[in-house]
Amino acid sequence: MFAFNAWDQIEKNEFADTVTAALGSVFPGDPPRFLARIPHGYHDVPTIERDLANGGFTTRPRIETVPVRSRAASPQIPAIAYCLGTPLRGEINARAPARLTEATDAATEAIARRFGRGAVESGIQAHIVTIQN
Repeated sequence: MFAFNAWDQIEKNEFADTVTAALGSVFPGDPPRFLARIPHGYHDVPTIERDLANGGFTTRPRIETVPVRSRAASPQIPAIAYCLGTPLRGEINARAPARLTEATDAATEAIARRFGRGAVESGIQAHIVTIQN
């Protein structure tokens, strides 16, 4: 058996989508797209099925899409997690290392506008893929 998970498209992962949009306003000429490109870039179910078949699997995979809720005590927590705690930080630093705090603050404010200024909650969604040959 082969099993793995892949995040669904970024629009189904609301904190990540909000952070990505916020950073687009900070860096309009060259927005950091790490979240859309890497963790949320391999979401298309037909592509996953085709890749497994091309990899030699002869049975159809079981792909379960799982929506859940992500919660944080404040808008700042997911903003810090994404901007400082993922490779997105490297993309921000590649554009302007002195603007890391500004970028994180913009993400915090965007999350607060969309989800509230206290405890926040958003949708996240992933695909759980299993296949036996």
